[in-house]
Amino acid sequence: MTANLPLERTCVKGNKALDRFSHRGHGGVPMIGFSRFLSRLSVSLFAAMIFTGAITSSASAQDRRQNAPGEFDFYVLSLSWSPSYCEAASERGSTGRGTQTQCGGRPYSFVVHGLWPQYDRGFPNYCERPAPRLDHRIMKSMLDLMPAPGLIYNEWDKHGTCSGLSARAYFETVRKARAAVKIPPEYLDMTDTKTVTPADVEDAFIKANPGLSNTAVAVTCDSRRLGEVRICMNKDLQFRACEEIDRRACRRNEIVMPPMRGG
Repeated sequence: MTANLPLERTCVKGNKALDRFSHRGHGGVPMIGFSRFLSRLSVSLFAAMIFTGAITSSASAQDRRQNAPGEFDFYVLSLSWSPSYCEAASERGSTGRGTQTQCGGRPYSFVVHGLWPQYDRGFPNYCERPAPRLDHRIMKSMLDLMPAPGLIYNEWDKHGTCSGLSARAYFETVRKARAAVKIPPEYLDMTDTKTVTPADVEDAFIKANPGLSNTAVAVTCDSRRLGEVRICMNKDLQFRACEEIDRRACRRNEIVMPPMRGG
């Protein structure tokens, strides 16, 4: 900064010139205010660098393989309590084809919502755009487990394309995953409304499935009803812990399980 003062003046005036320069800037602007401006600018730039670095770090933890088919850590098998879905759909006045198919005469209990590839943090979705067309025959073959055609098509587009498998192989894996989980007997023929705690439901699944622990299963809910039971599995369909799924579990003290239709 001192290079902007005449050299001879700096030498002759000595400390007096330096003292004057420390209080005045170019054009007579007070240097105290200018120093404060530089200080604030430095703080702002530093904060921006930290913020940008945090975003980059967070993104890079996932984006290195984000939505790359077959590149994931584990599956979540999501089992939906069908009576809750149908009761909520009735309250909303939903009469779509999917609702009619699932909520018609057959008394479903737990049905497969989906088999979802997951990262340890986050998850992929829609890994191929447009998704390869799902053969109608494959869709029909899954209606016993997933009783809504629209659901099956959506699950393929959103999650199946991230598995790295063909459509046929993916839905075969869905069937194998479902077969690996035994539904607790008390939930197979429920004719009366049941009030439970999320822990009750988890414990029932743990008791019915040797090797399943409370770190590998999570219960979801809406404002009052049981929603889903989500079970974490590795790619070989063995139970495994999944902290992030558990953190998103239902935290209500009690939830309701509506009875199966016909009950």
